[in-house]
Amino acid sequence: MTSWLDGPLLGFDTETTGVNPFRDRIVSAALIGRGPRGTARRVWLLRPGIPIPEEAAAIHGITTAHAARHGMAPREALAQIGDELLAAFRRRTPVVAYNAAFDLTILERELERHGLPTLTDELGGPLVPVLDPLLLDRGLESGRAGHRALMNLCGYYGVQENGRLHTADVDAAATLDILAAQVRAHPELTHRSPATLHQWQAGQHRRWASAEGERRRGSGRPGPAPGWPLHTCEVATGGASDTSQLPA
Repeated sequence: MTSWLDGPLLGFDTETTGVNPFRDRIVSAALIGRGPRGTARRVWLLRPGIPIPEEAAAIHGITTAHAARHGMAPREALAQIGDELLAAFRRRTPVVAYNAAFDLTILERELERHGLPTLTDELGGPLVPVLDPLLLDRGLESGRAGHRALMNLCGYYGVQENGRLHTADVDAAATLDILAAQVRAHPELTHRSPATLHQWQAGQHRRWASAEGERRRGSGRPGPAPGWPLHTCEVATGGASDTSQLPA
């Protein structure tokens, strides 16, 4: 019996200048489509228009000089990325992204920054359906201790990444593989539609953000940004080296 896991699915990931989706810029992005007809992959390298901090370059390996020499004009690249995602949402193809609210929020703000219509403007409504293995893991494996970064989920679900993590196409492929492993571990997921799972994940984010906000307030740290799959407002961060907004 086939299910939504058989596709089509569209994996999405970005690498950026920092961890603030309202102020930082996209450096690279990848979209990986999987379905009955096989796999298709598109990768973009952008000139972000601002220097790439050394701490960000140390993570994804893209320097300011490399992006300036080899990257696309950001407006052109962003228009292409937006068009691909818009087509997927219009077809109700699930967009699969780890920590999806970061990637989708930074894309929306980048489209806006460059005078392009946002996805929500074009759709006239919310971005649905989105499947986020981070939120699925928080809900399905809530009793498990430890971090939930992408590499942690790869280890937990037995996903062998094919390449260097923190490379957009490798991360997008690993995210799709984690989703498949989660369905194998929890086959009941296929009994729910992607739209139903989308709403369930939104509830998971609200509950997690409320609890995490209480925990962080005790140490004077800002709480998580509200809203999923788009953050609804900016949370103060200390820049690219500030990990308070990174998922754990």
